[in-house]
Amino acid sequence: MSKPKVVVTRRWPAEVEAKLKELYDVTLNETDVPMTANALKLALQTADALLPTVTDPITADILRVPDKRARIIGNFGVGYNNIDIASAKEEGLVVTNTPGVLTDCTADIAMLLLLMSARRASEGERLVRSGQWTGWCPTQLLGQKVTGKTLGLIGFGRIAQATARKAHHGFGMKILFYTPRNAPAQDSIDDVQATRCATIEELLSQADFVSMHCPGSAENRHLINEQRLKQMRSSAHLINTARGDVVDNQALYKALKEGWIGGAGLDVYEGEPNVYPGFLELDNISLLPHLGSASEETRVAMGNRVLDNIAAFFAEQEPRDRVV
Repeated sequence: MSKPKVVVTRRWPAEVEAKLKELYDVTLNETDVPMTANALKLALQTADALLPTVTDPITADILRVPDKRARIIGNFGVGYNNIDIASAKEEGLVVTNTPGVLTDCTADIAMLLLLMSARRASEGERLVRSGQWTGWCPTQLLGQKVTGKTLGLIGFGRIAQATARKAHHGFGMKILFYTPRNAPAQDSIDDVQATRCATIEELLSQADFVSMHCPGSAENRHLINEQRLKQMRSSAHLINTARGDVVDNQALYKALKEGWIGGAGLDVYEGEPNVYPGFLELDNISLLPHLGSASEETRVAMGNRVLDNIAAFFAEQEPRDRVV
């Protein structure tokens, strides 16, 4: 019996690629150059499974290509807003993602950005690297204390809860959260002594640090806009490890430039890999290149989760992480 044919859109960890070669008739992307729309269409027509990443736009036009052979899209990432889910459903395609395995590493990056922004770490490193540091003095690069401050989380899923645990138990932070969904398990709330806010505005007015943990969607696009940035404290910091488009770039630039808020830390960007040019001019923003899940252990675990999902599908079982 022939092996199912799968197409992988980007380079994956070597350990996972080796498993793919063993189990499937696999086409790997040796150059790691993002595939074009036409190449993605061809993959859907010639393979049994397409394995994209969260940066591959799987649009309605791509999904509606005629004569599809593929029956499953195994997304490498917890987010799936890169895929037109409605069209995938209409076309009878199964879509899976990789939740759970990247929770702690993404929460680590949220805390890293929070600390970098509060303590002006990016400015300090640039000062040392440029050779302009002249030595310690009592008023140099004064930042803000993190321990004991208030952290507001917009969204309270796995990653937000992990961030809350690190912040509360590690730094004694008071935890606020907002979610439009049903409240999470009470023990998750009690563990970090969290307080639920009725509105985003209530959270923004009280938090010293605001961390974004909501999914990317049309509903959440520019959830943080000019009006809401003006409701934050002038000393507050905005942290985003969720999706770039949940924050209005122009509004955030204006807020940082004019001092409406104290600082920001970003790991994700609207339209990435493009970064809003104004951000590069500012000192009070810390910028990372989408490192949320970038640890060896996590990326291997993500790849293995995709393998588990497609293996279940080809065995005519329900994939563990089915989205549609």
